[in-house]
Formats: sequence, structure tokens, C-alpha cells
Amino acid sequence: MRCGESGTLDWTVRWLRVSKHPELAVKAKHEAARHAERAPAHAELSLPSVTVDTYNEELRDEDGFVGDRASGRAFRAILDDWRDRLAQNGEDPFGSKATQDISKGELDKRLASDDPVAAGLIHSAVEEFAQELAAVVRRFLRLEKWKGTERIVVGGGLSSSHIGRLAMGRAAVLLNAEGTRVELVPIDYHHDEAGLIGSLHFAPGWVFTGYDAILAADIGGTNLRVGVVKHHASKKSDLSRASVWKLEHWRHADDKPDREEAVDRIAAMMTSLIGQTVSEQVKLAPFVGIACPGIIDDKGVILRGGQNLPGNWEDASFNLSMEIASRLPKIDGDTALVVMHNDAVVQGLSEVPRMTDVERWAILTIGTGLGNARFTNQRRADLSPAR
Repeated sequence: MRCGESGTLDWTVRWLRVSKHPELAVKAKHEAARHAERAPAHAELSLPSVTVDTYNEELRDEDGFVGDRASGRAFRAILDDWRDRLAQNGEDPFGSKATQDISKGELDKRLASDDPVAAGLIHSAVEEFAQELAAVVRRFLRLEKWKGTERIVVGGGLSSSHIGRLAMGRAAVLLNAEGTRVELVPIDYHHDEAGLIGSLHFAPGWVFTGYDAILAADIGGTNLRVGVVKHHASKKSDLSRASVWKLEHWRHADDKPDREEAVDRIAAMMTSLIGQTVSEQVKLAPFVGIACPGIIDDKGVILRGGQNLPGNWEDASFNLSMEIASRLPKIDGDTALVVMHNDAVVQGLSEVPRMTDVERWAILTIGTGLGNARFTNQRRADLSPAR
């Protein structure tokens, strides 16, 4: 046999198979596209829609991290302080219930109730928190990489409540009254979904031509979410209709797992969702996006900022993406490509379709801590119109 005949024979056999089975032609096309495209790296800063100018900035003052003053924990501490003051001269409307056990939903209801003391108490806490939030925004805007920020999206768990939005609105009034020209807007998607949908923006292009959805996870200091995200797009530049098809939630702070137990649970949740996509014929891509706190290197190692996660996630020998990939079954016949990015970045990326009218924008996520990221739009003409 002459040189080259074996390769020719292989391609002839493949062509004959494909010509008899059109579905193989589609699969072959998708496989070719997948192998031709460079796989995305962890925590990439230059993305198709935006440049991530900076993220996870750790501003400090004499009292510690500046961002801690505008976190979910900070709001609880402020509310607790106001309750103590009230209890010294009157009756606390929440009685003996611990502040950490009062849900955001309950606070919203009491704020709108006919109980003036309860409403006044919550208003007092919201006002003080708003002042702290405004102070934190001022500090971020003084950073070189935050200069020129036109709009700040406020995300995280507190942003989905009325008390959180009231605090955000009050902070915006304080900033604008003093001449600080920046918009503060609530995140569009529910915070449970934003941290999943944003992963689409660093998914490789072949995801959008051959599949309906991806797997995504959003890992926080208190809660953990895993979901199937449908892109509803014929091309990556139009992700304005993306949605979460299925979602599983775990409040891991209640169970206090160690690191291995947490990773096993994440993989089990994902495996369950993979089974649902098979049974309901959703074309799931062999790609998983993970949103996680902290600074992440290009190999998927959490360098710092993961202190609120269960166990030591900053161990140099621990690679979350590899741990997850090794525990998952194959998807569409392939081992899943697992890519990580910072959780505030991922929440921010869910807002890309709404940010076409500004060039430089940012996100603050009010959760267990305060996440942050600043973006500059890339090719604005290529982005989808705002919803």
C-alpha cells in the first residue's frame, strides 16, 4: 500500500457512514468545530463581549476589608445593633428570635406591615447600611481600574429583596446628591439564576451551534446552586433570552460539610441534572461553567478569597474543575470541559445584553461577602440589544 492510502481509506469509510446516517454528519461537524477552537482558560479576562478590567479587589482600611462593610453579614450586624438599642428602652418587635434567623422575606413583610416600630427598626438598619454601601462605592470609584465607571449593577442575595433594593436606591441618592455620577441598578435576573447564566459568556462557540444548554454551578459561602442553562441563541453574540431550565439548590452552611463532601454533592447534583436532560431530550453540551469566590488562576486553582467555602479550597494541590470533571459521567460521549471564573464576574456577565448603552460598568454582589468586578464592553455593535 502506498503512503497515504490508509488515510484515504479511513476518510472513504467515514464518508460512506455519514452519507447513510445524516445525524453522523451533524455530529462530525460539531466535533470538528470543537477540536478547531481553542478551549477557554479559567478566569480569562478578555472575553468576546467584554474585558474584565479587574475583579475581587480587596480594599482595606484600619478596620479591615472595606467591602465587609456592605456585605450581607454587615446588614445583619447593623440590624442586630439597632435591635439591641431598641430593647434597652422598649420592646423588640422580633422578640427573642436571632437576627440571623430572620429571613429577608420576613423583613420585607414587616417593613410593609402596619407595625410602625418594626417598620421603623428595619428602616433604620436600611438607612445605615445604605450609607455604608455608598461609602464602599466611593472607594471603588477611586481605584484606577474603576475610573470612568458609568453604571454599577448590584447583585447577590440581598439585591432580590425589597430591603436590599431600598438600600441600593438610598445609596444612589446619597452618591448623586454629592455629585458622584454613577448609576446603581439591580441585577435583572434573580440572583439564583444570574450566577449560572453568566457562564454562557465564557463558553466556547461550539456550544451554541450544536447544543441547547450547558451545566453551570454557582458556589457561595452559604448557598450552592447547580442548574441547566438554555442559551436560546443561534450565535454566541445574542444571549438576551438565556434562561435556567432546571435548578437545584443546597444551603451547605446548614450541613457544614468538609471539602470532599461538598465536591461530591456538587457532582451528584450535576449528575442528576444530566439524567434529566437525557430523559427530556435536551441537547446538553459537554461543558460546565463554575462560578466561585476568589482569585482563580488559569489552571483552575483558587489562589485566595475562598475562605468562606467549606474546607480549604485554596490548597495549591486542590483543583476544583478537575475534581468535578473526574466525578461526572460523559456528556454526549465526551468528558466535560469544566471552566471556572470568579462568582462576581459570572453574575456580571449575565448583564451583558443590558449594558449596550454604556462602555464601562461594574458589579457589586451583596452576599456572605461583597464581590466585585469591573468591565469594559468589547465590540459594542456586536452585542444584543438591551431587554
